[in-house]
Amino acid sequence: MLEDKNIPKTPIATLGEFALIETLTKSFEIKDSSTQFGIGDDAAVIQHGKDETLVSTDLLIEGVHFDLSYMPLKHLGYKAVMVNLSDIYAMNAVATQITVSIAVSNRFPLEALEEFYLGIHLACKNYKVDLVGGDTTSSTKGLMISVTAIGKASKDEIAFRNGAKEGNLVVVTGDLGAAYMGLQVLEREKAVFQVNPQSQPDLSEYSYCIERQLKPESRVDIKALLKDLEVKPTAMIDVSDGLSSEILHLSKASKLGCQIYEDKIPVDPEVLKSCEEFKINSTTAALNGGEDYELLFTIEQSDFEKIKGHPHLSIIGHMTEVASGYNMVTGLGQQIELTAQGWNGIENKEND
Repeated sequence: MLEDKNIPKTPIATLGEFALIETLTKSFEIKDSSTQFGIGDDAAVIQHGKDETLVSTDLLIEGVHFDLSYMPLKHLGYKAVMVNLSDIYAMNAVATQITVSIAVSNRFPLEALEEFYLGIHLACKNYKVDLVGGDTTSSTKGLMISVTAIGKASKDEIAFRNGAKEGNLVVVTGDLGAAYMGLQVLEREKAVFQVNPQSQPDLSEYSYCIERQLKPESRVDIKALLKDLEVKPTAMIDVSDGLSSEILHLSKASKLGCQIYEDKIPVDPEVLKSCEEFKINSTTAALNGGEDYELLFTIEQSDFEKIKGHPHLSIIGHMTEVASGYNMVTGLGQQIELTAQGWNGIENKEND
């Protein structure tokens, strides 16, 4: 704690995650010649031999990032790996290893931790990555998980956030908003269970949304897909905090504006149905929901014909000059300003 009581105290939540990181690390300088790119993207880039080495890490806290009342431990282990692999794939790279560190309270027996590691093992098997280390320690309350992912790519393959050019097309993989709607379903059923523990809900009609929330998959396939199509992304980021936040990160890193189109944003029919039931605008779910772990990237206009109509890729807009701002054209033709309203990892759960 600060010793001088006269020093003004700034609440962390007033900064936002990225401003906090920038404030805390602004005095750090890169000293080692092998560090190609440090803080400021989805993963750091380190040069070791022919390929570049990429490193990314994430911290997951019980009660902030996950709720064990409806998140099975095996699913949690799997998801913890996906969260980190997605950052490697967001650099157009291949993930190769992970480390896992946990802090756990005495309310968790050995069998619970074994279940958690079964999920990690399945993720490693499915995505062909090795678990190469980590740490375990005690916690006074709850479960904390830190996963570090390591990957590789040749220097000319890596896609940073800052590489977009004016006129580039904006592309997103898969569909958006399902994980957020899965969370709404789970939170509703948790509330029902607290009132009536005997209730046995039928969640089959929400299976896609719930799976996207509890057992997401990272887009390991996109690097090879783009290579086969002979398309090189000029900039890339993963959609973990919501489409609006990510397109703003990418635009600001590239010192550009952007314009996306509401009717081009891919949303699954189950999401549309769930949004109608919960009286949530489906565009709001896609823009601000987060945890989709799809990839958002930019490409040259000359590559349009190569990806037009591809079932896994949607062109949702284009990059503009920075003076044009960050905008979305609605289905009614109105232009509205995009704002970052996605997940903010430094605010507590009550303020989400």
